[in-house]
Amino acid sequence: MNAAVRAVVRMGIYVGAKVYFVHEGYQGMVDGGDNIEEASWESVSSMLQVGGTVIGSARCKEFRSHEGRLKAAHHLVQRDITNLCVIGGDGSLTGANLFREEWSGLLEELVQQGLIDEEAAQNNSELHIVGMVGSIDNDFCGTDMTIGTDSALHRIIEVVDAIMTTAQSHQRTFVLEVMGRHCGYLALVSALACGADWVLIPEMPPEDGWEEQMCQKLSESRSRGSRLNIIIVAEGAIDRQGKAITVNNVKDLVVSCLGFDTRVTILGHVQRGGTPSAFDRILTQDVQKAMDEKNFEEAVRLRGRSFENNLNTYKLLSYRKADSELPNVSKNLSFNVAVLNVGAPAAGMNAAVRSAVRVGITEGHKMFAVNDGFEGFYKGQIKEIKWGDVGGWTGQGGSILGTKRTLPAKHLDKIAEQIRIHNINALLVIGGFEAFLGVMELSAAREKYNEFCVPMVMVPATVSNNIPGSDLSIGADTALNAITDTCDRIKQSASGTKRRVFIIETMGGYCGYLASVGGLAAGADAVYIYEEPFDIRDLQSNVEHLTEKMKTGIQRGLVLRNENSNENFTTDFIYQLYSEEGKGVFDCRKNVLGHMQQGGAPSPFDRNFGTKIAAKAIQWISRKLKESYKEGRVFANTEDTACLLGMRRRAMVFQPVVQLKDQTDFVHRIPKEQWWLKLRPLMKILAKYKTSYDVSDSGQLEHVTRVRPKKVD
Repeated sequence: MNAAVRAVVRMGIYVGAKVYFVHEGYQGMVDGGDNIEEASWESVSSMLQVGGTVIGSARCKEFRSHEGRLKAAHHLVQRDITNLCVIGGDGSLTGANLFREEWSGLLEELVQQGLIDEEAAQNNSELHIVGMVGSIDNDFCGTDMTIGTDSALHRIIEVVDAIMTTAQSHQRTFVLEVMGRHCGYLALVSALACGADWVLIPEMPPEDGWEEQMCQKLSESRSRGSRLNIIIVAEGAIDRQGKAITVNNVKDLVVSCLGFDTRVTILGHVQRGGTPSAFDRILTQDVQKAMDEKNFEEAVRLRGRSFENNLNTYKLLSYRKADSELPNVSKNLSFNVAVLNVGAPAAGMNAAVRSAVRVGITEGHKMFAVNDGFEGFYKGQIKEIKWGDVGGWTGQGGSILGTKRTLPAKHLDKIAEQIRIHNINALLVIGGFEAFLGVMELSAAREKYNEFCVPMVMVPATVSNNIPGSDLSIGADTALNAITDTCDRIKQSASGTKRRVFIIETMGGYCGYLASVGGLAAGADAVYIYEEPFDIRDLQSNVEHLTEKMKTGIQRGLVLRNENSNENFTTDFIYQLYSEEGKGVFDCRKNVLGHMQQGGAPSPFDRNFGTKIAAKAIQWISRKLKESYKEGRVFANTEDTACLLGMRRRAMVFQPVVQLKDQTDFVHRIPKEQWWLKLRPLMKILAKYKTSYDVSDSGQLEHVTRVRPKKVD
């Protein structure tokens, strides 16, 4: 919420508005006085990393009454305030809408009571409101992600990761309660992110007899060698009769049926607190009505496509079907699919491999793991990988399969031989720019080698986020969080000292994504990247700008530099320049973040993104295998059978790698067009630079009241 407050204040001042804080929510608006205070540029400094809301929030019974709203209207008119930015949940935004509907009537009453004159009423005749959804439950329609949801997921996953180490040591079952009295989003997505054995949510209660099914699944998991079980329960979980299912009910069930050592953890308000993450729908009456009528499929559908996809993916990955149930096996037709990681490690790769393996097995394929990328491929480091082999992989950082930057072009004969030996019918390549180049090389070699005439798909996984054809890559979110956390700590290290500027170098090769978006999240004063050339005059201007800011009371400055932004203006050069030019006003420190940006446990976003994109890739492979299977063999040599699966805006799109050539700068290993460059002017405005910000690309307005058709292809 504080990041939103800061941006509203600074953008408001930038467009020439007078901006006010209303302290303690609607209560402050009703009480007036010092609760409505003019905001300055400096008053929102150093609040990005602070959790909660620094201007306070309070439930206000008085605002629910007509008299309370009349007082609030009076206090706003006294200050000529006719525009409100309301950040909150269901109650806050419902109240704001009611206030807007009543506004003209409230002004008439104030005139009749002699509290304001006709001129004031005329000057303040229209009230404009923008609502921003702040809700950790992610239960609002009209937005894919609410402010606070990603941070809440971070808190949950931190707890789950810590619990998993304890549970593995002691062979325990843990039952976790997460927030969500009416909405199971947090429970569902955290279950997907940690690979939980069972999840209970209000929108989709378990089928009758679930108790026996759950215990059977836990027992099978232990018999396969698993040392821990995780069960996640939303606080509003119910059964098909509408009876509450509590964490203690679940614990007692596991203990009585299986005798497992079982512990309960209730996360509670831990999920609301903490430092906001780098990323940071209304529970509609339709959803509640569907749940009350026990029409649970409809309730899930009304939650939105993202929720529905999460639920379907969780079901796909959490339960191992019997061989007789598998589609291809039942027809005596089984394909061999190989999975490999290529390039530098990226957090979330293991979640993607786990998802690919389990979805592949569910689709009836035999899955093979290739160790150490294309190098391991030509050396024959290939073995079958089974359902249980990938248990617990979701939360692991790095690449368990091993990954190398070796390209296949020099080893085509040996790779073709290994494909023949293991009868590989399809390839899934998860990795960075080398993976993209590798699939292009294999595709180009199809004319000479029939072995490469198989469906192949590349899934982008790199912290640099430099793959053409995709707005995001697996691993980039984790790296952004690492950068943001480190910048927060570095800035806090100067707390209480004299004015100080920090120069920080980030990874990314020639791609400035990490530096730019990390700088936006951390509140940087300047960010130097290759895509936006700069010279000594720009550097001098930045130093002078920062010097002026320091003189107005700002204590800390932050400058980010992408590692390959300029071969002459190095991090050392920029550090020395700022040190020299800032003498007497501020001192400088520098920090090269290095490989810490690649390491660590993957963020909830990268776990789920990796899981869902890999599942979609395998389903595409299954379709292509069926299309290209003729006369007892697989033969696929068209452009559309060698693809990159990327996220474009809000959709997953398969694009032939050959068609992405023209969109790629191969020398600098970046796409020719990059969406995030549009964010840079915003970053400059928030750092008090006078610059233009193009708001024409506002996106298409969606009529969120229109219900989606029931059948979606």
